[in-house]
Amino acid sequence: MSCGIRLGALRSPKLRKMRDGQKAADEYLGSHIDPESRPIWIHAASLGEFEQGRPLIERIRREYTDRKILLTFFSPSGYEVRKNYPQVDAVSYLPLDTPKRVRRFLDLVNPSVAIFVKYEFWGNYLEELSRRHIPTYIISAIFRPGQIFFKPWGGYFRNMLRTFRTIYLQDQASADLLASIGIENTVVAGDTRFDRVTDIMNTTTEMPEIERFANSGSLCVIAGSSWSQDEDIYIPWFNAHPDVKLIIAPHEFDSERIATLSKRLNNGAVALSVYDGNTSPQALIVDCFGMLAAMYRYCSIAYIGGGFGAGIHNINEAAVYDLPVIFGPRYAKFKEAIDLIALEGAFTVSTREQFEAVMDSLLDPDLRMNAAHTAGDYVRSQLGATDRIFADLKGEFAQ
Repeated sequence: MSCGIRLGALRSPKLRKMRDGQKAADEYLGSHIDPESRPIWIHAASLGEFEQGRPLIERIRREYTDRKILLTFFSPSGYEVRKNYPQVDAVSYLPLDTPKRVRRFLDLVNPSVAIFVKYEFWGNYLEELSRRHIPTYIISAIFRPGQIFFKPWGGYFRNMLRTFRTIYLQDQASADLLASIGIENTVVAGDTRFDRVTDIMNTTTEMPEIERFANSGSLCVIAGSSWSQDEDIYIPWFNAHPDVKLIIAPHEFDSERIATLSKRLNNGAVALSVYDGNTSPQALIVDCFGMLAAMYRYCSIAYIGGGFGAGIHNINEAAVYDLPVIFGPRYAKFKEAIDLIALEGAFTVSTREQFEAVMDSLLDPDLRMNAAHTAGDYVRSQLGATDRIFADLKGEFAQ
């Protein structure tokens, strides 16, 4: 992996940031972490996993103000956004999983406990943490039959799972899968993301200009974390329905992306950064980070992007506001998407025609409200994972 990052860094700004951040990790940790303080170490691969771990981090900070907390990331998309996160004492890249780097990292940090979020299985880290008798946990984990742990040749990876003192799982199906291969160190606690989106809902500030925009049409739909493949699916319907307002939050944006997107919208579009609330275009394009979660509250339907790429983005951020959600076909890794489709609080589409059929049906107020309440009720039924995990681990945090 180290060679791949070095080679990739020649062309990729993202990989250059990763390479440079990992090079600087030892010096940073040496000046920001006192190994005698025995910090609580929490690792999240990227930004999504950070949001999953965030309710637990903030609960620890609130309850144990004197404990030091180290947060590490593997991906620049997490580190660059949260490197100044004020609820922890230090934020660093995680050095690569080689025996020498792992030993150096643990010598510098000397954590009292290690907590990984969702999908992090680093063999050398887990082996060395076990050798040093450092209690190690993973939270909000979820497993599927196709993963390597359940293959005949997956013995090395199965042994990784045995190094965790407890694996906190999202669902009973994961517990049953793990039990089938002899892994019993599990607790079904639920998914901390539901707690996080509820925290956001309860703390977001009002946005009167967005409220005014949303209320200026017959209906307002929001497309969160939108990619161009998603836009191919949904933009034609909006071009044919000029009375329906649309807020688009592109997953990534620059001036060229915003200009290209604006040209595809026939009934007027304006970037949020220049929107003054006095005009009435059909579409508002969000050209800044950090505002999407607060905007869902002003809309009636959410389209969540990513389902034509690696996988859908966070649908819970929208569902918590009692919004029916629509997304593309790549959702199989997301339990909440499967559950909400079964409950008819969410809808998956693979073609433009399917999207148009779903949207046409959701124009019916009764059907839309039934789907909306179903989505919100589902999120509320899933709360409490953070409380369960925190109650279990209080003894570790109090050291």
